[in-house]
Amino acid sequence: MSESKTSNSKAVVAEKLGVVLASSYMLQLKTQNFHWNVTGPNFRSVHLLFETQYKELAEAVDLVAERIRALEAITPGSFAEFSKLSKLKEAPAKPPSEKAMISALAEDNEVLSKMCTEIGSFADDADDRATGDIMNGRIEAHDKAAWMLRSHLH
Repeated sequence: MSESKTSNSKAVVAEKLGVVLASSYMLQLKTQNFHWNVTGPNFRSVHLLFETQYKELAEAVDLVAERIRALEAITPGSFAEFSKLSKLKEAPAKPPSEKAMISALAEDNEVLSKMCTEIGSFADDADDRATGDIMNGRIEAHDKAAWMLRSHLH
């Protein structure tokens, strides 16, 4: 691969990772918001599930951010940048029902899993196996989170 193609690929992968980073941060914040504000008959189990998930997302955010830096790009890191880049919406000002919270987080995890699948394939095509591996780990984590959330809806 030529030097300019390598640089261009790294920059494009980093840019795409910025969207994953912003969306992951948005999901982390939403999950933590719901953790704080959940009520209902399954409070304890849902409260603890949300806590487990937002803590996992905090580690993921750091992993993705550091990968962007390893690709020699600037990592976005402000609420303004994350709001522009994120493919996910913030939690509403008024907390929804427990069931609506669970459903929203399951859908967001599914969106992120799909996004990571696309970016992982792009990274693999750009000979960036490290990013591809990170995206594979994120796919697994988001699929598991979505499954665990959906299991609370049945």
